Amino acid sequence: MTKSKAPFSRAEYERRLTKTRTAMAQAGLDVLFVTDPSNQAWLTGYDGWSFYVHQGVIVTMEGEPIWWGRNMDMMGGRRTCWMDHASILGYGDHFVQSTVVHPMQDLAKHLKARGFTAARIGVEMENYYYSAKAHAVLSEELPDAEMIDATALVNWQRLIKSGDELVFIRKAARISEKVMNTAIDRAAPGVRKNDVVADIMKAGIEGVDDDWGDYPAIVPLTPSGLDATAAHLTWDGSQMRKGEATFFELSGCYRRYHAPLCRTVFLGTPSGDVLRAEEAQLEGIAAGLEAARAGNRTCDIADAFMTVLAKHGIERSGRMGYPIGLSYPPDWGERTASIRTEDQTVLQPGMVFHFMPALWMDSWGLETTETILIRETGAAEPLCNIERKLIVKG
Repeated sequence: MTKSKAPFSRAEYERRLTKTRTAMAQAGLDVLFVTDPSNQAWLTGYDGWSFYVHQGVIVTMEGEPIWWGRNMDMMGGRRTCWMDHASILGYGDHFVQSTVVHPMQDLAKHLKARGFTAARIGVEMENYYYSAKAHAVLSEELPDAEMIDATALVNWQRLIKSGDELVFIRKAARISEKVMNTAIDRAAPGVRKNDVVADIMKAGIEGVDDDWGDYPAIVPLTPSGLDATAAHLTWDGSQMRKGEATFFELSGCYRRYHAPLCRTVFLGTPSGDVLRAEEAQLEGIAAGLEAARAGNRTCDIADAFMTVLAKHGIERSGRMGYPIGLSYPPDWGERTASIRTEDQTVLQPGMVFHFMPALWMDSWGLETTETILIRETGAAEPLCNIERKLIVKG
């Protein structure tokens, strides 16, 4: 292995490669082209802010994976990937944002040179980073190849975390605690929201002790009052106000691994409706954690939570969580299983989820969530240590 800053051992990457190749064989693929930056990093260690141009990883049934991207980012590949330099390829800048040529023409050249002119090639069709134009050009350049939708093939291999990955997620959880405590401490009437967020982001980048913080895949979500009826608003320069609830959806990040956490802060005295919703939500979370056991299914977690809500007369629909781990913007979820009533994914030890049964009501929102680890035995383990309750600041 060449000297690089890859965060894991060669043995760990080879374990991941073996899992991916098994899934490729089951799908009847000769070669896989991976564009999701999270999947690229999981397979090779590549870590750079270059996913705004075309890049990816070529996985064949033998040998090292091949990282392919822009020439100037090839050097970043040599610094961060575990493979030999010969397995890191670059294309010229004349391909970038050109109306005359396209990077997929260069990729096709490399696939042809390796004997994949008429191969069954897996591509991630439902992915933020693989454009319709890219697919059209690649298909045109390889007319005898069969393009197979391999969306989430690698994502599913990431679902059960290795021991090394869990070490990183636990480090991220310590950083999550720091950023959440910062948000809670800073929240007060008259404080500008952007100032709170500035302190949150500073805390996250500082990290905890020697564990430095990375940028999270999602920016701090911090809506207040009526804005908190929406799930994904960020911040502005307005002042926090007495009589309003603000939910903070945050995550620490360590070496691209996340541990999302949500808590809600109420400035003043919450209404009876808010307190009743909190009681139902907390009871439902406890029931969901009890159901989050190896051998059960993701729907069992959702059903346990929804049963409690129904008992309290609260209506809710939609999913209540998703797997997390290594990720890049714009999402820290892995986009595979979901905690919802129709999902039948069997829970196995080593799976890590953001259990996210938030409540968005007509005039306020209440988010209380946990990153949870499915254990060998017993109920799931919440990985962050922040008191699970509505934070009331009088």
